[in-house]
Parts: sequence; C-alpha cells; structure tokens
Amino acid sequence: MKRSYCNPLDLGYRYQHMMENGKRIAYREAADPTLIYFKGVYYLFASMSGGFWYSSDLTDWKYHTNRDLLIYDYAPDVRQVGEYLYFCASRRGENCPILRTKDPLSDTFEQVSAPFDFWDPDLFCDDDGRVYLYWGCGNTDPIYGIEMDPDTMLPIGERRELIFEQADTLGYERCGENGNVPPKETSPVYQALKPFVNPATGELQLPQTLPAGGGFNREKLVKMFRSIGKPYIEGAFMTKHNGKYYLQYASPATQFNTYCDGVYVADAPLGPFTLQQSNPFSSKPGGFMQGAGHGSTIQDADGNFWHASTMRVSVNHDMERRVGLFPAGVDADGVLFCNQNFADYPLCIPEGKFDPWSVRPACMLLSYQKPTAASSTAEGSAPALAVDENCRTWWSAADARPGQWLSVDLEKVCDIHAIQVNFADEALSVDYPENQYCHQSGGARYIEKEPQISCYTLEASTDGTTWQLLQEVSREGSNAYFPLPEHVRARYVRLTGEALPYGQTLRISGLRIFGFGGGAAPAQAQATVHRTGPMNALVQWQPLSEMSAQGCNIRYGIAPDKLYQSWLVYGVQELDLSTLMAGQDYYLRVDSFNENGITEGSLLYCPAENHK
Repeated sequence: MKRSYCNPLDLGYRYQHMMENGKRIAYREAADPTLIYFKGVYYLFASMSGGFWYSSDLTDWKYHTNRDLLIYDYAPDVRQVGEYLYFCASRRGENCPILRTKDPLSDTFEQVSAPFDFWDPDLFCDDDGRVYLYWGCGNTDPIYGIEMDPDTMLPIGERRELIFEQADTLGYERCGENGNVPPKETSPVYQALKPFVNPATGELQLPQTLPAGGGFNREKLVKMFRSIGKPYIEGAFMTKHNGKYYLQYASPATQFNTYCDGVYVADAPLGPFTLQQSNPFSSKPGGFMQGAGHGSTIQDADGNFWHASTMRVSVNHDMERRVGLFPAGVDADGVLFCNQNFADYPLCIPEGKFDPWSVRPACMLLSYQKPTAASSTAEGSAPALAVDENCRTWWSAADARPGQWLSVDLEKVCDIHAIQVNFADEALSVDYPENQYCHQSGGARYIEKEPQISCYTLEASTDGTTWQLLQEVSREGSNAYFPLPEHVRARYVRLTGEALPYGQTLRISGLRIFGFGGGAAPAQAQATVHRTGPMNALVQWQPLSEMSAQGCNIRYGIAPDKLYQSWLVYGVQELDLSTLMAGQDYYLRVDSFNENGITEGSLLYCPAENHK
C-alpha cells in the first residue's frame, strides 16, 4: 500500500500516571497537537507526550524524548520566527516561558521571555515579520489576541477579546454527547450552589455574607454558576492564506464526540473577525474514533493543507486522547475546510500537489460485526466488542497470561489490504515514587520515561486451521497500523498477545481489518431530512438491510458544492444532526457503504425555516 496512514495516528502514545482523590490511575494521552514544517522536517508536538515526533513524509513518525521541554505544561505550541522554532505552552498562576531553538533535535532551547500566564497559546508570525499571540481556554472567557515584540517576545499594546461562545446559535458548540446538553440541575456546580438558587426564577441569590473557607468569593461563585452548560472555547490557531487570517478555535469540550474546530476570518491578524459561514471546519462526531478539535492547520512541502487535531477515547479519564491528521484546504471562495469522510479508514497520500477531496478510503472495513472467538473472556467484555466500531468498548481476556488470543471470521475469503490494532487500558494502576510526580496542570502526574512495549503476533488463515504469520510485533503504541505490501487472501485473522505494558491483560477495542469483500457496493440510500429546530435536523433513510449496507456517511454543508461536514454512522437508519448553525440553510447527501464500496446518495435541501 503506497504511503498510507490510518487515524488515529500510529504514534507511541505515552502513559501518564496520575494521583486523583488518593487513587492512582494510568492512561495514554496525546492531544492539542501543533504540527509544523520546519527546515525540511515535520514536527508534531502534543500535550503530555514527554517530547515530540518528527517525520520526513507525515506517515513515518519517530519519537524524540525531551524531558526538559516543559512537558507538564498543556497544549504546546511551536512556530517559526526567522531561523528559530519558538515553543510555549500553558501554565496558570505564573508567567509562561517562551523558548526557542534552531534545531529541536539538539535539545538546546533558550528562554526568550516569560510575558504572562496564558492557556492554549498560539504564536503567529505574519509575512511582514510582526508577531501575535493568541490564547484562551474557558467556558466564560474568550479567545484573546495581542501583538508581541518579535525580538523580546513581550506584549505590545493591549490584549483584544476576539472570540466568544455562541452556543445558543451554533449547534456545534453545544456541550454534551451528540450535542445533547445535559440538564443544568445535573451539574456538580449547580448541586453545590442549589441552596442559593431561587426555585421560581432559577437565578443565583447569594447571601450578603458567604461561609468562611473554600477560597471562593462572590464574583467567582457567580461566574461558576453562569458557566454551567457552557462550552469551552479554547485551542486557538492562526493560519494565513491569500491575505485572509483564519483564527481557529475548539469547542465544546474534549470528552464529547462533537469536539471540533470552528473558524473566524479577518483581513487583519487582530480582527475584527467574522464567523465563517461553513462551520465547524473540522469535525468527526461519528465512526470508530471520534472528535477532531483543538488542532493546527499547515501547508506541507508541496503546498497541501493538513489539519492535525485531538480525537477522544475519554474512558479511563476525560484526557485520554489521541491525534488525528486530515487533508484540508481553502476553496476558491476562501472557505477553510477539512476532508473527514471515512477519516479513520486507511488513506493513501498522493504524491506532490493534490486535491484534498481525492483522498478517499484506500480500502473498506471487512471486520464490522463479524463473528469473533477468543481464548478467554473477562466478564462483561465479549469478543464482539472488538469489532463494533467503538473505541470506547473492548474485549478483555480473562487474565494476563501470555498466549491469549482473539480471532475474527470474515465469513468468506477476502482480499485483506491492512490491519489496525487498537489496544485498550482498563483500571491500570502503577506505583511510582511520590517524588517523581509533577504537581501542576490540574493534579499530580508522571509521564512515563521508558517505552512500554507490546509484543504480539498477527496471523491469517483461509480455513481456521493453517495459519500464515503476517506480523510479529514488538513495539510501542496503542493504535498500530499495518498496511500489507502484498495483499493477503484470507478468511480468518488472529491476534495473539505476549508481553504487554506493565504486565496487563490483553484488551482490544478494535481489531479492524480492511480490504475488499469481493461483492457489490450497497444500493443507494433513499433519504429524507427535516429541520427539527434552529440547530437540529432529523435525517432518515430506509433500513440498512434493504441496501446491503453497514452504515451511512451523512455529508452536509452550506451549498451543493460545499458538503464539507460529515457524520458517519453504523447500524442505524436515522441521525439527529445536532451541529447546525441557526438561520443557515443546508444541503445534504446520505452515502451508503459496505465492505465493497461507497454509493453516493441524492442531494437534499434543508432550509433553516423548515421547523416548528
């Protein structure tokens, strides 16, 4: 398979060990990625990674550890200014250092300044050499911007408020899974302040004298109360193209499948900014791995746009996350977009300059809901959970003995092109000495220094008796991708575990097998759409069995030639499309798919006024 990759990116995600409420937990995390092309090399910096990755081609990533690079400060940002790569990250309560280097691999970073405390920074150097800093992360505060002196990296002038939340009119900013905002009364903040809430009006009425202790004042309590149910506006990133400034931001919160990146556009680096009509520009609420927020957008060596962003697992902890990479672009009308159709399928990267919409699945999913078998199974973790296209559920062996295995029966001999192996962590607790923990960024944590190697084998068979070795693996990583140089004809695929990180039990959230089934693509989806509210539409289609389909990919956008958003679903025949913008007309297309291909649907029109 020619230069391909599969989201989430196949990186050596580092284990993070935390102490929370007296309990030890561990999970793998990399998030808030900043991607940069610097002096002929691609660098990828991500939160809580203990270092960074680098690549010559965006597919083969090598890890470089750097324990001195403020690795416990969230949301690292890297930008080029002149001959230097500048680095900064998030730290509340004290001024955040800004560092620079001429060679990141040398580990020689010098501090230039420490101007003030900020969260989710983005340093941007304009074509004229002027430098700007954007930052902000909260559900009551905006995204800010300020000009910086390019020599001293200290502020020039006053900060400006640039982007505020608009969850009342922007569906994609609403908190909650699938955009379903939970009742205010379920919030822990509401429950704590309930004695001071007027039951008739729902307003907060604090007494003149607050109880002693707790460190709260009246202003802070009012702010907390007003923030209930509000989205986090965070993760600023600036991209300039054809004289336009595209200020990107993330919402509503990292643990939701609707985590996304929106964008505002201006003619100057500090605005005024106007909301782009097509939003969110990066969004992946469906499929195996969901979420596509808090990222960065760059051009590669050939001028192609790419967007790297955060994808969620968020089971062991809200911050259990991965990194996704998506083709992007700016169309003839100046609209910034991402191609996120089938974005967690194997994707081939064309050589040279290419149309981002030419990046399509290199092969289809063969393993969805296929029969499975296992050497043993822990209670409540059936083998079928490894083929349900949900990274948040998994099969677990009954114990941690080496040699436990999981197999998938494709029910017929198929042409297998690639395999993705997704491991799960569960109730992992590792005892590290107290003096190794770092006490900042919201808790006591320790990022694993040593590579944690997973050893296992992948085999294939046509009859379930005689097995062919495909891969003998000994490597770091939780989301391994194996394109097969020579396609394999097989019916069965088996994974056998050996030594695993910290001696844990073999757990698989997705043994995903890709290729072609040798049959026909599905019938066309006969779909309807009806606006059910200012920011919602109900999309429905005939039963999947009538189409011989696994699911549907709902593509939608502001014009027939701008179906820039998508939402992929399996096993259902309707979708509550909850990420719309109030007052905006939409066009939709429901594409059906199965293991043999994709069948495009007919274009549908969904006007903003079509609801009661």
